[in-house]
Amino acid sequence: MNQGKEKQLKIIPLGGLGEIGKNMTIFEWDSKIIIVDMGLKMPSDSVPGIDYIIPDISYLEKRKNDILGILFTHGHYDHIGAIPYIIEKIGNPPIFASTLTRGIILKRQDDFPMNPKLKIEEISSGSKIKLGPFKIDFFHLNHSIIGNLGMLIETPVGKIVHTSDFKFDETPINDKPTDFQKLKEIGSRKIDLLMIDSTGAEQEGHSLSEKVIMKNLDEIFLKSKGRIIVATFSSLINRMQQIIALSEKYGRKVFIEGGGMKANMEICRKLKYIITKKGTIIRSKNISDYPDSKITVICTGAQGEDRAALKKISDGRHKDISFKKGDTIILSSSIVPGNERSVQELKDDILKQGTRIFHYKMMDIHAGGHAHQDEIKKMIKIMNPRYLFPVHGQYSMFIAMKHMAIEKLNFSEKNIIIAENGNIVNLSKNGASLSQKKVPSSDIMVDGLGVGDIGEVVLNDRKALAEDGMFVIIAVVDRETGKIKGSPDIISRGFVYLRESKNLLHQTRKKTIQIIDASNKDKKEIKSEIKEKVEQFLYQKTERKPMVLPVIIEV
Repeated sequence: MNQGKEKQLKIIPLGGLGEIGKNMTIFEWDSKIIIVDMGLKMPSDSVPGIDYIIPDISYLEKRKNDILGILFTHGHYDHIGAIPYIIEKIGNPPIFASTLTRGIILKRQDDFPMNPKLKIEEISSGSKIKLGPFKIDFFHLNHSIIGNLGMLIETPVGKIVHTSDFKFDETPINDKPTDFQKLKEIGSRKIDLLMIDSTGAEQEGHSLSEKVIMKNLDEIFLKSKGRIIVATFSSLINRMQQIIALSEKYGRKVFIEGGGMKANMEICRKLKYIITKKGTIIRSKNISDYPDSKITVICTGAQGEDRAALKKISDGRHKDISFKKGDTIILSSSIVPGNERSVQELKDDILKQGTRIFHYKMMDIHAGGHAHQDEIKKMIKIMNPRYLFPVHGQYSMFIAMKHMAIEKLNFSEKNIIIAENGNIVNLSKNGASLSQKKVPSSDIMVDGLGVGDIGEVVLNDRKALAEDGMFVIIAVVDRETGKIKGSPDIISRGFVYLRESKNLLHQTRKKTIQIIDASNKDKKEIKSEIKEKVEQFLYQKTERKPMVLPVIIEV
């Protein structure tokens, strides 16, 4: 498509494409910028010791005066979690968020008292705002959290719909159903580009309604004679309300466990998004005051996370609760890709303690927040966009949506945009296309208070330590003669057990002495030589590569 010299809108995803998490997208017209979402991503096993991964904002840091505002779709951390690490670096622009999203953002800021005070304007479905050349019309869509908003973004060169994470639920619990009339009204405005949630594009049919989940959970409550312990995501507000309502129906007291879950519970009760009867919620010290048949525990940890409440209970590390025969455990969440092994190990450990487990593969007790193929097709038909831009998902999900749109909806392949983080999508009155240029979009790692200070060298060292351990050689050298004094000391951690490896250690000491005594180099060069040759030697003997750390002490 020839776009000539006509002015173009730039759409630049900094995260959320080819991955689940770290969602953040820039919209830029004539040097004026708005941003949609600012999320984080949890690290995989390939980046040990990292707390979070956030988007690369180097493109924005020199443009802070051009940023008109940040629009948030909903309150999940993969959409809001990077705010404390980014907001000050881009000039603390105004924020627009729904009531619950605003509450979660502000609660999280309590952990960052040194950050500037946020400027948040509360919006809702039906809100309309104007930021420079951008006009934004917000509309309600169902998801697994209240206050989820899609948005129509009107620009000088066309209309863009961003669906946020969505599903169509005509019988939700603790939320309004999808307003199809509103969606059709938006679709009638001649949409140029549809940015659509792709997470469920590989799943056939229609996502489950929360009404079905409620019915099945009720059945479990009816039959359970002991304690019921429910593990789910701390952000799954609807599920928390369902469990509380069922507990009250069957005369149970409820204990909430898990930092994030307690924080969200506090926010939602203040905002009246979660309604409880007086006395329903109890503290852990009061659990023993009631029979097991009158206790429900709602906690975090359905993904097998080591620091979460469910794992602590299973391992006997929780100060107030331990599993016992007769307990019913409900895992009300689907398994996040990559967590399969930890979840399986957790289930086995729990079952060995005489409990019974229900999970989403046994019966419908969890509904994800993302549209399946039937809903995606319906959204595309309603919006009838000129261009389709799959977002929020892995690459395979984008391709699944592309094939579905072509084969089921007769969409033209040339009008489907498959992009990666850092790509620039240009939109003009002539059409949309991918630019040859890219902006920086690497993963920025958060480790404790450090942001972006963990580089490849540090990560490689951590991987080596995690995989093959550490091997420290301490040698005392005569400063005048350059000869070694005595026998080198060796410390091994995570590599070999010293008492059972005497021959290997003897040979290593001998090789170290030979290297030092034969060398006339300075200390730094000798250490480098020891490291290189001992690493080669240990690999020949063990086929493992521990981190070798030579220490030379001159006396």
